[in-house]
Amino acid sequence: MLYALVLVPLAMAALAALAPGDRIRPRLLPLGAAAELALCLWTIHSAHPSGASPALGGWLMLDALGRLFLVWLNVFFLITMLYAPGYLAARSDRPNRVFCANLFLVQAMMTLVTLAHHLGLLWVAMESTTLATAPLLYFNRNTRSLEATWKYLVIGSVGIALALLGSFFLAYARLSAGLEPSLLFDDLVREAHGLSVTWLHAAFALLLIGYGTKLGLAPVHTWKPDAYGEAPGLAGAILAGAVSSCAFLAILRVYQICQAAEDAGFAAEMFVFAGLFSIAIAAASVARERDIKRMLAYSSVEHMGLLVLGVGLGGKAIYGALLHLINHGLAKGVLFLSAGNIHRAYGSKQAGAVTGAMRVLPGSAALFLAGFFAIAGSPPFGPFTSELVIAGEAAHQGRMIVLLLAILGVAVVFVGMSFTVLTVVQGEPPCAPDRSHFREHAAVLAPAAIFLALVLGLGLVIPDPVDRLLVDAARALEPSR
Repeated sequence: MLYALVLVPLAMAALAALAPGDRIRPRLLPLGAAAELALCLWTIHSAHPSGASPALGGWLMLDALGRLFLVWLNVFFLITMLYAPGYLAARSDRPNRVFCANLFLVQAMMTLVTLAHHLGLLWVAMESTTLATAPLLYFNRNTRSLEATWKYLVIGSVGIALALLGSFFLAYARLSAGLEPSLLFDDLVREAHGLSVTWLHAAFALLLIGYGTKLGLAPVHTWKPDAYGEAPGLAGAILAGAVSSCAFLAILRVYQICQAAEDAGFAAEMFVFAGLFSIAIAAASVARERDIKRMLAYSSVEHMGLLVLGVGLGGKAIYGALLHLINHGLAKGVLFLSAGNIHRAYGSKQAGAVTGAMRVLPGSAALFLAGFFAIAGSPPFGPFTSELVIAGEAAHQGRMIVLLLAILGVAVVFVGMSFTVLTVVQGEPPCAPDRSHFREHAAVLAPAAIFLALVLGLGLVIPDPVDRLLVDAARALEPSR
């Protein structure tokens, strides 16, 4: 079953590449995504409570942390793929063979990240997500998208190189302590007490920077505004909600080793610092940004900071961070898909040129405005709940300076984003917005509406199956609580 979880999207990628027409391929995307989600749920349902049987000599395994991320990624991918046929129909001027095939490749590699229990295999899967998403960024085929793609590849390559070096350091932490060489996470966690502390600290620092580059933590976030700004809304949603989740999982895997070594204090303080620094950089950058997609990129930098801040605080904040990962992804799904509609209609994504969207595109503009309130942590949306859990744990621990700095940064981001968002949705539209290639219809509104309904629902009630996945994953990260 674990092999099938990776092989099914790979087979769909081959089918999409071989499909004869540009009209047929987009229809394969929601079908393949639905099949993968069904297989994922069946695998989890039929597995032993401790997880599915390991495969590939223990290199592939589905544990509590992997179950949460596997379900989340497949749900997110399916909803996003519901948007793809309508979007690609509006982009009939572009061939979509590579685009469709690479979307399935991304899904396969993200699935491999959730299943990988070998440090080397995890590294390969993370790098493969980068290579598979790069052609999605270049879909518009202009100089700006080419520049963004190269920046994404070059900076991502630096990050993944540092992650590889950190993996070597972690391997040497075993060798220097006289342990048998192994990069299996089970072995690393089980024998964590014997690891060399010096090499473990060095390995964690490099892995945090390396995978933090993929996550978009400051100051290694510089690829994000260009990539999100030039990617199609569909690809931007995948980057923000799915690929970043994979990078977060990779960091959590290493944090598990530090926890098992009873040396999590070092890692936790690095998380807190990285989280606050990312929030501060996002706050300083978003205030002057008028490109709506680049604005969403800086918003993601802020929320990636909140994720690692929550893990660094520990306790209930870990549960809050995992919940916030889902809430953030759902809200960004609303924002990127609706922003993509607005961009297509106006032919611009600059707030100065895009005004009065509520009159031109009432559905997309309403979703964009609601998505803004959701991502800003306004009640009753989900991010308010998850941020409240993180803030509550910080207050419980008496870390008031950390709490106040985080609240200040989030407030500045809210004010900065509000100017751009309100400019876009309110006011008078331009005399003649370029609507010749785009009209609102259900196919491009429904997926964003589904995202919005889910992020609102999680703010009102967390279903028992979701809560169990979150609790099990949080306990895996901090077994002592």
